[in-house]
Amino acid sequence: MNNYVEQKQGEFLKAIEYFKKEIANIRTGRANSNILEGINIEVYGTRMPINGVANINIEGSKNITIVPWDKSVIKDLEKAIVEADLGLGINNEGDKIRLIVPEMTEEKRRDLVRKLNEKLENARISIRQIRDDVKREIEEAEKDKEITEDDRYGFIEELDEEVENKNKELKEIKDKKEEDLMTV
Repeated sequence: MNNYVEQKQGEFLKAIEYFKKEIANIRTGRANSNILEGINIEVYGTRMPINGVANINIEGSKNITIVPWDKSVIKDLEKAIVEADLGLGINNEGDKIRLIVPEMTEEKRRDLVRKLNEKLENARISIRQIRDDVKREIEEAEKDKEITEDDRYGFIEELDEEVENKNKELKEIKDKKEEDLMTV
């Protein structure tokens, strides 16, 4: 791999990791603690993630229980989950909160797949922008006589192969998530 592509590997990985993080919050029809990521609650004068103040347990395929370590934060916990608008049933049982994952309709599943495809396209745009930056660097290096014309063609071909691999990786991640979404 040429050094121009190698220097941008971190950015390619960031784009893919960001995509994974973005789609982790798309809820499938099954209970999954990932849907609670990104929800912070105001406790003890600071904002904390839910898993920083409570245990999160999956019970079966339709229930998530959240047991706070300090029972005095249960109202704040419930409020944060309600405000997150996850489309889950919320039951405050006094010492714990039970989240019920409702069955998704076919229409809801298709809407989520549409949202998933939008996030995929945004990730592909990020990959393309990185590709454009690398290509510009390669062309400038040729113009500055740092590399030959043959090197430029070879480096750009290598860059295109890397971009194609990253796009395939994104598509595989999307396809797996879509399969999870469409499984009843």
